Amino acid sequence: MDARERVLTALSHQEPDRVPWDYWAGPEITGRLQEYFGYATKEELLDHLDVDLRYVRGPSYVGLSLRSYDDGSVEDLWGVRRQVMEVQQGPHRWQYKHVVESPLATMTSVPEIDTYDHWPSPDWWDYSTMKSDCTRYAGYAVVNAGDRLDRTAQFKPMMYLRGMEQAYMDLVLNPKLAEAIIAHIREYFLEYNRRVFEAADGTIDIFMMGDDFGTQQGMMVDLRTWRRFFREGFRAFIELAHSYGIKVMHHTCGSVVELIPEFIDAGLDILQSLQPRAAGMGLAKLKRQYGQHIVFHGSVDIQQILPRGTTADIRKHVQSQMAAGKSGGGFIISTAHNIPPETPTGNILALYEAYREFGAY
Repeated sequence: MDARERVLTALSHQEPDRVPWDYWAGPEITGRLQEYFGYATKEELLDHLDVDLRYVRGPSYVGLSLRSYDDGSVEDLWGVRRQVMEVQQGPHRWQYKHVVESPLATMTSVPEIDTYDHWPSPDWWDYSTMKSDCTRYAGYAVVNAGDRLDRTAQFKPMMYLRGMEQAYMDLVLNPKLAEAIIAHIREYFLEYNRRVFEAADGTIDIFMMGDDFGTQQGMMVDLRTWRRFFREGFRAFIELAHSYGIKVMHHTCGSVVELIPEFIDAGLDILQSLQPRAAGMGLAKLKRQYGQHIVFHGSVDIQQILPRGTTADIRKHVQSQMAAGKSGGGFIISTAHNIPPETPTGNILALYEAYREFGAY
């Protein structure tokens, strides 16, 4: 059984030869592991770790020139101005893109939103290499994920465009304005993804969306608000992918246990990435309650056990999560998000050793 067959078997809620596993890490961890093993490429590393999924970012951007500023910040395709920030924690260093300016922050009317001159266009992408980009991963489960900052979503781009505080206020005080912003975002992603799926011509196995709806203790918005503003688009994204025979995976951090029935009703195939320390997100209970209807991805703790635990702690944790999730298929084990930069290399090696030890059926 190759990696693709293994993943597709698990997605059909059947037991493959072993539990599929994934790899989520930033360039700092990947570079360190490549150096440790002496590999020149990330692909060699993934092969060594027996990772079953391969992520394809999507088409190349060929649209408007993205404006740069003297302080080093750059506008993205939405017109959101970002600046690369560097974080230092002990010997570990990493970067992220900080939002400097939200272009819709001062707008007060729907006509202003509708006439904003930087709504992105699906025409700004070159889709011609989609099929070849996917077929190079023959034998693996191919995930169309997009870039982290332009991945299919609704709430996240709204917060980037409007500013986080104002976006929350709009949902309560300016619902028509919020609906206008979300409608533009939804319309763009539906057409963009349609072109991606057409160009891929059957070579995508999983389409990945990413919109954080949870915090450590509960949802970012209440259920009624989610249903009013985000349910329609969430369902439309899934239905589009399903019309091309593609399974759908949605990434959200945090506690979203209240949304799982909504996700299932909308047709979601895979909930990624289960954060075990978030309230109500323990794998064993969720698998018993919803495991016949949705696949769970993740469940390995990156808040305490992986970066700060011993190798024995990691082994015990993986054994527990495998016992909770593997029965009957419907489970892909992985870290709950990117492996933290401060994680000791030995702990990462112990993680994949434990996958191999406890993953077999």
